[in-house]
Parts: sequence; C-alpha cells; structure tokens
Amino acid sequence: MLNTGVDEICSLATFRNFSRKYPMKEKSEILGDLIESTPGEEGEWFATAKSLGMLSLALKLAHQCPCEPKTLNRAARDYLNIEPKFALGVAMASLHWLSQGWGYDITAGDVFSAYGYAIKSAEKLDMEEQVREDIIEIVNNDQSPGCS
Repeated sequence: MLNTGVDEICSLATFRNFSRKYPMKEKSEILGDLIESTPGEEGEWFATAKSLGMLSLALKLAHQCPCEPKTLNRAARDYLNIEPKFALGVAMASLHWLSQGWGYDITAGDVFSAYGYAIKSAEKLDMEEQVREDIIEIVNNDQSPGCS
C-alpha cells in the first residue's frame, strides 16, 4: 500500500504525483492503494476516480463515504446527457449526504439541484416513479440540522 504522507494536497494532484513516481503501476492499482490509505475518507477520491473515467468506482465511493454534495451535483450535471445512470447515482448520493447534514455552506439551491438532476436522469432512464419513491424515503430519514 502507498503512504501518501500529505493530507492537504488535493486528491487528484496526489494521484498524479504517485502516477509519475510509479509509472510501472496501473492507474487503478495506484488509486486503489490511495483509497485504502485513507480509511473512512474514501469519498475524497470520488473526483479522481471520475476524472480517470472509473465511473463505477466513483459511484461506489460517492455512496460509501461522505462526499461534498456540490461536487456530486456538478458531476450529475456534467454526466446527465452522456451517462444518465451515473448522473442519477451521484445525484441520489448528493441527496443522501445532504439529508445526513454533510456539505459546506449548503443552500436550498444545492438541494434543488440534486433533486432536479435526479429527476432529469430518472426521466432519461424511465425510472421516475422509483426515483421519486427513493427521494421520499431519503426525506423521511433526514438527519440534517435543518430538518425540523
């Protein structure tokens, strides 16, 4: 396993540094080692996995550990028309983490964005009814500080 030793450097920059240092290793192996080196913080590698085109890993990370909802919303927006299944997954992850009180400087707009991307993705996938039910469940289990 790789030892990053640097907490303040962004995940993508850290990945690139290790990729240059270990060119003989597969990118997926390097990323796997970096994810393993940060137990409980796996979500911080979401953007790196997404940038590398490892969408199934990125989606897994988005659901496994808290991710910044604004980052997830941008991913949902960016992939809405090219990978609606991924967009739906990250929009739902965003709603989940928002409902658990995660995120920095969250506004109602962040919640509406996640909801909108989830519904638009669901429409493309012909899954509106199921997604609406899943969103209702997320709302019913809301643990965010704003929930009353």
